[in-house]
Amino acid sequence: MKKRTQVSTIMTENVITLNHTDSLERAEELFKKNNIRHIPVVSGDAIIGMLSYTDLLRISFADAIDENEDNVETVIYNMFTIEQVMAKNLTTVSSTTLIKEVAEILSKKEFHALPVVDNTKLVGIVTTTDLINYLLEQY
Repeated sequence: MKKRTQVSTIMTENVITLNHTDSLERAEELFKKNNIRHIPVVSGDAIIGMLSYTDLLRISFADAIDENEDNVETVIYNMFTIEQVMAKNLTTVSSTTLIKEVAEILSKKEFHALPVVDNTKLVGIVTTTDLINYLLEQY
C-alpha cells in the first residue's frame, strides 16, 4: 500500500455544488439525478457549507418517495433554506493532504465527506466511499 499518497488522487474533481440561494427542492433533484449524497454549498467562489442527503431526510419524507419520481412534495422544503439545513463550520483538507490523514479525520468525525480546498477555492470532494474504493484497489 502506498503510504504517502495525496487525496488529489482519489477525490472527485468535477464537484456538483449548490448556491446558498438555491432551493431544497433543487438540492433533492441534484442528489437523485447524480446519485450522490453530499453537495458543497457555495456563495460566489467561497464554500460556506455542506448539504447531505441525510440533512434533507431529517426534515422531510424524501426517503418515502420513489427515487425515480419527478414530482416531489415540496411543502416542507418551502419552510427552510439551504443555509438553515446545511452543515456549517466545515472541516476541509487541501489536495496535498495525505489519504491517511483524510481517513483519520473521517474516522473520528460524524460526517462522511470533506471538501478539498486549495487557496480558498473548492477543487474537489472526498468521501468515505472514495476511501473504501481506494483500499479495495490496493488488494
